[in-house]
Amino acid sequence: MSARQLSKRIQSRRPALGRSRIRSHAAPVSADDRPSSTAAVVTRFAPSPTGRLHLGHALAALVAWETAQRAGGQFLLRLEDIDQTRCRPEYETALMDDLAWLGLQWPEPVRRQSLHLNASMAALERLQKLDLVYPCFCTRTEIQREVAAMVNAPHGPEGVLYPGTCRALTAATRTARLAAGADHAWRLDVTRASALAGPLRWYDHRKNWQSATPDILGDVVLARKDIATSYHLAVVVDDAAQGVTRVTRGEDLFACTHLHRLLQHLLDLPVPTWAHHPLICDSTGKRLAKRDAAASLHSLRAMGATPNSIRDRLHAAITESLDPPDEDLPPASACGQ
Repeated sequence: MSARQLSKRIQSRRPALGRSRIRSHAAPVSADDRPSSTAAVVTRFAPSPTGRLHLGHALAALVAWETAQRAGGQFLLRLEDIDQTRCRPEYETALMDDLAWLGLQWPEPVRRQSLHLNASMAALERLQKLDLVYPCFCTRTEIQREVAAMVNAPHGPEGVLYPGTCRALTAATRTARLAAGADHAWRLDVTRASALAGPLRWYDHRKNWQSATPDILGDVVLARKDIATSYHLAVVVDDAAQGVTRVTRGEDLFACTHLHRLLQHLLDLPVPTWAHHPLICDSTGKRLAKRDAAASLHSLRAMGATPNSIRDRLHAAITESLDPPDEDLPPASACGQ
């Protein structure tokens, strides 16, 4: 199934998002889904509708919301719904209801990642023309087997890195396997891409300037076998399309920002600033997950929680995570270095 066919299939399974569903929404935005040019700061919350929202999601949403409110900017909601095997319409309805219950508002229409696959495909094609990606025919089992056989397997902040098996294939072998219809993903040749880009840096409002080191994640997948994109590619494309200027998200994604900065450079996309906030963990120190039903906003609401009680519970973490006043920010031109 092609990406375009998959996009149509996903669209047909999703209900339309209208103002009648959540009446607290702000006025609709323009058709191209870009924020107002008068918004100095644009943030976003981009959940996947694969389950109920928990307190960690609430924190992420409130940090984005409060950051925009403090700066007189705009808060956007986006649905990262490309995983058609896990995303469900009822979860979309539930997460928007939870966010509206917390008092958050956002302009419509809500951007759906699944409806913009062509933009990700165009970005991938650009990287292909630059010879910065290569087809990977490896299965997970094959990768695990090769890594197990290595004496010193490469590791990154998220675990074992891809060993580069298909990067070593000859052009003739790649062409033949592609022509034969072999299943494949597309991986970034991070060494080649970094060499082309040269030194890059990015700004985090909590940790100041960072030198980009995308190689710590290895040759990541930019287009999965089942769909012509991945989180890494889609998120930078969508943030640019929506005019997001300040990316607020959990510090578990800090390492990913090194890669996203590289992709923004290669694709000639605007460069935002970032603010990575602390995570909320359970009593054992483990970060919350959607499978932890007891911590979901739905269950907390059923037990009598109020919007104010939830916001008060998160307020200390939110205050710590909010970035400095605008006058302390780096000049926009500096972020392009």
